[in-house]
Amino acid sequence: MAIVAVTPGGRRPPCRRVPPAASPPARLSCRCATHTVPRRNVLSTMLSTSTVFLFGPKQITLAETTGGTFREYIDTFDGYSFLYPKSWIQVRGAGADIFFRDPFFLDENMSVEISSPSSSKYMTVEDLGPPEKAAERVLQQYLTEFMSTRLGVRRTSNILSASSKVADDGKLYYEVEVNIKSFASNNELAVMPQDRVQRLEWDRRYLSVLGVENKRLYELRLQSPEKVFKEEEGDLRRVMDSFRVNKTA
Repeated sequence: MAIVAVTPGGRRPPCRRVPPAASPPARLSCRCATHTVPRRNVLSTMLSTSTVFLFGPKQITLAETTGGTFREYIDTFDGYSFLYPKSWIQVRGAGADIFFRDPFFLDENMSVEISSPSSSKYMTVEDLGPPEKAAERVLQQYLTEFMSTRLGVRRTSNILSASSKVADDGKLYYEVEVNIKSFASNNELAVMPQDRVQRLEWDRRYLSVLGVENKRLYELRLQSPEKVFKEEEGDLRRVMDSFRVNKTA
């Protein structure tokens, strides 16, 4: 027989509800597959929600391409246009007319150089001579820009290709590819020759597209470290193929 406690007032004490025992957490299992995602696709996804607005004296148009991998840059003031990877960002004050770079891999970049309208009167890109002659000029310009006053610095260079093409706008363009390597010693002042060993600093591929319009020489420049060039080659060549020079008002 159950015994029930009674309070002095003749009332039963309130009942206490005992919560049900918590059930153990369910065990879940899953199998995750690993997929290799190209670096360019990852960066594009990370930055795809960003919108860039450029203001200034130039009339600039930015347009998204089909598929969302590239944007089109159109400069109607100076007269040129090209596609560039959507994940790349513009860098101001770089000395070129326009400069874009990969924000995560700074050695990969592109720019456009234009000759001065007052000091050049180009009528066609053939004014530079044949493509091979233009390639020598492009390479020498790079070597001059990379000239260093550091002791123990040595540069080696090689022209990989020089060709011409007529684009869909009916204009003639030159395409040039060069490789430049830089070697340096961290102990150039050492007495013993074995302590002055030069080591590779960088190894880069440079791609240039040359065109003439408005009596000016236009050069699209692309730079990529050789170690990632094969991975990025398709995108870089699409940028090269997209470069056009246009009449200005």
